[in-house]
Amino acid sequence: MNMIEAVKAVFSKYATFEGRARRSEYWWFVLFNFIVSFVLAMLFGGGGNGFGGDIFSMIWTLATLLPSLAVGARRLHDTNRSGWWLLIIFVPLIGMIVLIVFFASRGTPGPNRFGQDPLQTRP
Repeated sequence: MNMIEAVKAVFSKYATFEGRARRSEYWWFVLFNFIVSFVLAMLFGGGGNGFGGDIFSMIWTLATLLPSLAVGARRLHDTNRSGWWLLIIFVPLIGMIVLIVFFASRGTPGPNRFGQDPLQTRP
């Protein structure tokens, strides 16, 4: 899966918290989101007025909040964990480290309680 396929997959499942997401789908979307946020900050953030560029960043953040949560939950489902594990991010430092480990872990092979293995059901 490349970046374009991953972004299309995430946005086509905009608010779908069911199912599983491959590592490549998750990490390509994270990279895409980071690049767009960085470009918005570079283009509009240096104005000095503190508001002009912030509105574009805020719109982008709001537009990608739900798909980011959804793909995160689906990624956790691939490792046979509940999407509620996303809430561990509220534990300072430790929560972020735990989530990165979960997101980087290989998914469970074969079907699990959240659905079929996305690696076995490739198009």
